[in-house]
Amino acid sequence: MKLSRFLILTSTIIMLAFSSNIMAQKYVGVKKCAMCHKSKKIGAQYKIWKKTKHAKAYETLKTEKADKISMKKDGKKAVDNPNCLKCHVTAYGVDKSLLGKKFKMENGVQCETCHGPGSKYKKKKIMKNHAKAVANGLVEYKTKADIEKKCKTCHNEKSPSYKGFDFEKRWKEIAHYIPGKKK
Repeated sequence: MKLSRFLILTSTIIMLAFSSNIMAQKYVGVKKCAMCHKSKKIGAQYKIWKKTKHAKAYETLKTEKADKISMKKDGKKAVDNPNCLKCHVTAYGVDKSLLGKKFKMENGVQCETCHGPGSKYKKKKIMKNHAKAVANGLVEYKTKADIEKKCKTCHNEKSPSYKGFDFEKRWKEIAHYIPGKKK
């Protein structure tokens, strides 16, 4: 009886450790996504992203204007302010163990902000099968309303520089469909 309890307890501990640490999704960073998402054939998502304000979101925190806003609101430089970082970088505030070796928050609002941490779906053989990619953590948006809701987690009245948010206009600036799958 004692041996069976010991085995059950040990198995439970191993399963919890395995599922919470080893199996945890990690953020791999935009450079990893770019490896496959550069070409026109797949939709040139990286090139589209690179031209957006999202790609420069962290850089904006280094400006005098950002510091002025941040100091007035929270008494901190913008690059040190959690209230700024939570929307200007991907994965701000997550445990460091969930950041891949090549992940850089300085790359701003990256793919994984919207599509989820990519360590389990980043491989080409997984991404070729959309259902498999989604099963491995790729966040999929079924409607434009779903996309808009995600955008508004940062683009809202809580931002001290908020001046309204025209989703349709902004979506046209960042839309990055996979050819043949346009919504």
